[in-house]
Amino acid sequence: MSETVTGYIDHIIFRNEENGYTVMVLKETKEEEELTCVGSFPSVTQGASIEASGVYTHHPVYGKQFQISSFVEKMPEDTEAMERYLGSGAIKGIGAALAARIVRKFGADTIRIVEEEPERLAEVKGISEKKAREIAGQVTQKTEMRKAMIFLQKYGISLNLGAKIYQKYRESLYTVLQENPYKLAEDISGVGFKIADEIASRIGIHADSDYRIRSGMLYTLLQASGEGHIYLPKDQLFARCAQLLGVDEPYMEKHLMDMVIDRKLVLKEKNGETVVYPSQYYYLELNTARMLCELNILCPEDEELIRKRIAMIEKETDTVLDEMQKKAVTEAASHGLFILTGGPGTGKTTTINAIIQFFEGEGAELRLAAPTGRAAKRMTETTGYEAQTIHRLLELNGMPEEEREGGHSAKFERNAQNPLEADVIIIDEMSMVDIHLMHSLLLAVTTGTRLILVGDENQLPSVGPGNVLRDIIHSGCFPVVELTKIFRQASESDIVVNAHKINRGEPVQINNKSRDFFFLKRYDADIIIRVVIALIQEKLPKYVDAKPFEIQVLTPMRKGLLGVERLNQILQRYLNPPEEAKKEKAIGDRLFREGDKVMQIKNNYQMEWEIRGRYGIVIEKGIGVFNGDMGILKEVNEFAETAEVEFEDGRFATYSFKQLEELELAYAITIHKSQGSEYPAVILPILSGPRMLMNRNLLYTAVTRARKCVTVVGSIEEFENMIRNEKQQKRYSALDERIRELDEMNEETV
Repeated sequence: MSETVTGYIDHIIFRNEENGYTVMVLKETKEEEELTCVGSFPSVTQGASIEASGVYTHHPVYGKQFQISSFVEKMPEDTEAMERYLGSGAIKGIGAALAARIVRKFGADTIRIVEEEPERLAEVKGISEKKAREIAGQVTQKTEMRKAMIFLQKYGISLNLGAKIYQKYRESLYTVLQENPYKLAEDISGVGFKIADEIASRIGIHADSDYRIRSGMLYTLLQASGEGHIYLPKDQLFARCAQLLGVDEPYMEKHLMDMVIDRKLVLKEKNGETVVYPSQYYYLELNTARMLCELNILCPEDEELIRKRIAMIEKETDTVLDEMQKKAVTEAASHGLFILTGGPGTGKTTTINAIIQFFEGEGAELRLAAPTGRAAKRMTETTGYEAQTIHRLLELNGMPEEEREGGHSAKFERNAQNPLEADVIIIDEMSMVDIHLMHSLLLAVTTGTRLILVGDENQLPSVGPGNVLRDIIHSGCFPVVELTKIFRQASESDIVVNAHKINRGEPVQINNKSRDFFFLKRYDADIIIRVVIALIQEKLPKYVDAKPFEIQVLTPMRKGLLGVERLNQILQRYLNPPEEAKKEKAIGDRLFREGDKVMQIKNNYQMEWEIRGRYGIVIEKGIGVFNGDMGILKEVNEFAETAEVEFEDGRFATYSFKQLEELELAYAITIHKSQGSEYPAVILPILSGPRMLMNRNLLYTAVTRARKCVTVVGSIEEFENMIRNEKQQKRYSALDERIRELDEMNEETV
């Protein structure tokens, strides 16, 4: 049951400035007893008097605590409290000595003077008229914020969210909440439609309100972007909205054109039906298409000279390029934009190396990058040339989340005003690049810089919205070379051979005579899990010369008997069992333990990290931890309420306990999350699942993640069904159409 305590904040023990989480000591005004309080207090300061509601809890280490759920900051009620408040540092420019002089001067009238006539503070020695005005401004702001927090708490708005709302709207927040609380979902990071809808219903906004329907339509489109869509067909949008809002579809039709006029939406015709874009996504695609077309210039080169240079490269590197690889080098040398694609074992790496050698021979400055740290590291190893993540290439600067457009985009130092200084930029694993990252990259590439995009279009598309690589290739407007020949060394690997068979829809021979592709037939989920554990703990580490944590379990689904959530709970018990020395922290239904294998599940553009040398000396610092980054949970600190993770590329990052929501266990991960990664060995438990998920594309991606060994454990029938199933979840994107439209316009202009 909720209880109330009143007192003043004697001192703050710990505060996380990022989320406002605070541990503080409250002195209850009656008996001056000390009470340790915890909660989220974005604005409260030492010396402040508060009335707080919450519950008493018992911490296993720190004992009795009061967990505050809501509080009201009160102005001090007597001269002693006023002196304590003013001298606490709550108001900048007033220290303990000056506070004492103010109270001596005005006595019992101090509170009224500070609130109503703060200009009179200039009567006190040491306070100028300018300083008095500054103090007046601070007092007014604190009074306004105190009133605002009381107002917001009436509608069940948390302290943390209340502080964000106040910072955004100041005194206009009352108008926003009373007239259109759905504006919160558009303007404030962390407020989705559902939170805004809850607030609106408490305020008394009707279910068929214009604001509610418009906000719901925008929310539905932005939710669809989380599934990878750039737009939705109108009929599908209306059906989803009707389900969300509980209103009939005709209510939405009348708002559609209004939202187009307000530039919130863009309508286009496609194959005889109307499709609806959120404006930001339409222009992201359109501008991406424009910049791609601008880069696509001819760079005339003497073909005979190119042939001689290629022959010299073959001789110097003791390699033999086939005709398509030579064509790739020639196209890269002759065009501002070039795309190289192909499956495993088709010589993409050899071709990239030949392209690098060619441009190095011309004295060109090259930059190499990939979407993830893992992919960039592999690119460095295979080319011998330093590669970075695209985020580091573009110099991410940690823009505050609330300032980012739609909460999706990062802010980079490299952009149209400060472009990348390079003659040639090569980007690998392009299938992982979504429309946001592609747009940011292109902003930083000037016309005349050669951009070479490398990837396998048969891989799963990016986790983020868009279908960038596939759309660029399918536009038919740019030079593309597809490598299809499997080279001799690669043809000896059944991983490579079977991946190509899967991609062509051909049956895979399962006889377990292979050296790197095995199938263990099992038809019971619990038996499959026991086999997976035995493979990780006993069989595979020696076979592939890897540690158990380097062996990756990939599964098509999150839910179900062989889904990520259940597998991780079981694998954690066996691969990192509880020990007295290992600290743990439960977040919701997830339990994190020191030593756990974990993965970041959303982009955090502000998370700070550091790389440490010997003796823990910091040798590099940076910001940005991204969806799919994997590492080990090294330490749980109960006192500071933090956990430290060491990522695979050597970065250390410290998470507040609240931020642990951005992590999940990674003993097993979905195949989608494995994009761009490569593991010594991959284990695929396959039994059954939704037909839209259990498809050829997913299986092909999973198999191509393995470097030395693939082991499938489960149903041979389901495995064969996946090979036959060409159906993929439809992804609505139209970058290829925007490219063709611009290309046709350019031709007409010429």
